[in-house]
Amino acid sequence: MGHPLGSTPSKVIALHLNYPSRVAERGRVPAQPSYFLKPPSSLAGSGEPLVRPEGCDLMAFEGEIALVIGARAHRVAPEDGWRHVTYVTAANDAGVYDLRYADRGSNLRSKGADGFTPIGPRLLDARTLDPAGLRLRTWVNGQLVQDDTTDTLLFPFGQLVADLSRLVTLEEGDVILTGTPAGASVVVPGDTVEVEVGDGTLSTGRLRSQVVRGEPLAPYGAMPRATPEEREAAWGAAFAPKPLLDKRIADGLRSVSVATLSAQLRAKHGLPHMSIDGVRPTQPGRSMVGVAHTLRYLPLREDLFKRFGGGMNAQKRAIEELGPGQVLVMDARRDTTAGTLGDILALRALQRGAAGVVTDGSIRDSALIAALDLPVYRGGDHPSVLGRRHVPWDTGVPIACGGALVQPGDLLVGDSDGVVVVPPELAEELIADSREQERQERFVTEQVYAGQSIDGLYPLGPAWREAYRQWCARQDTTRNHGQGVDDEVS
Repeated sequence: MGHPLGSTPSKVIALHLNYPSRVAERGRVPAQPSYFLKPPSSLAGSGEPLVRPEGCDLMAFEGEIALVIGARAHRVAPEDGWRHVTYVTAANDAGVYDLRYADRGSNLRSKGADGFTPIGPRLLDARTLDPAGLRLRTWVNGQLVQDDTTDTLLFPFGQLVADLSRLVTLEEGDVILTGTPAGASVVVPGDTVEVEVGDGTLSTGRLRSQVVRGEPLAPYGAMPRATPEEREAAWGAAFAPKPLLDKRIADGLRSVSVATLSAQLRAKHGLPHMSIDGVRPTQPGRSMVGVAHTLRYLPLREDLFKRFGGGMNAQKRAIEELGPGQVLVMDARRDTTAGTLGDILALRALQRGAAGVVTDGSIRDSALIAALDLPVYRGGDHPSVLGRRHVPWDTGVPIACGGALVQPGDLLVGDSDGVVVVPPELAEELIADSREQERQERFVTEQVYAGQSIDGLYPLGPAWREAYRQWCARQDTTRNHGQGVDDEVS
């Protein structure tokens, strides 16, 4: 047994996040690659056991593609990075989350134990491979749990080599672990993990590791500790995300109009500037309720656009950060002379479970976006891309959208009239007050249809209070007999 490198590398470098599917699980998108070191002594070969220390319950596997450096790399350019890779193979970046707290950031004890980096079984000649054409698969006990490709990586392999070589000289034989896709989770003694990398023609074969029970750790030093947070991180997709917004609140906000909410925010709470002005829906008649996730654009500067506008920029990160029930809210400074969203990113937002999109700039591909099952509110339509006017700058910060201040976590409610921002702490009270206002307005409407003057009737004055009370009682009686009592938000 033994790993297939033949000699011990000077270093093993592991990347935190690279696959969009894993980013979606973690709920954050890195602006740049980030790394940690694993000791060369953690390397193992196919067939060698993964030893889980007694007392550690959270041993996790992470199927990865490993790059083996073949030529010394020092300050190489991204377009030259791949030329310094001589082999590609399969790897398992294993670790025990029970010890992650002890070396937060470095992962030394949680991921650096002997045997925690199996690689192999075969090395593939990098010269015969397309780095964007590889497929990574992982099985646990014969069941496929990870399956992803390298064509959508946040950080392509050549970029990783170049980025590391700016400050760290990569020597021949060094190993770079390039991140894991979605599906990594916990394994227990008796489980078998298999990882394979290939391009449809060539294959590393399956890297096989069986988890076995180890001895207890000696008591001098950090001992295993499994917090709820570490358990959730270790199990990954097995833990379903909690809803961002209580269904009762979401249904309540959807049951009243944006106009009524706006009136209540102004009249009762002294908040007259909560509407997002100048935006109109691509699908009039459809409602939208969700939790704000923000994206800020700044005015175009050509020199900075080269740095901030390319690759996995803030615009794309904002899309990949979206979770179910969130509304992407964009601050484009009310500049509608360039697009801030196209059909492909809108489709990705829909796939991420977004509740909607709001931009005070323009959208492009407007007909295609309007056909999606996604509420979108925009300031205008324009054929150009964002690089004409905007630099995507940052996400998850307070922004101004259509004259309204929007914070991450605010609630957004939209209908044919537009969009209003609702502070979450006011939601229940607003729902109750808005329902009462709309009930009064239904009563007033009936009276106007009957020929009554609006003097003293609208808004409802003292002379009409008793008639309104009796009308409500009749409405309640009819409703209770016919349909049962409504589920009000209390």
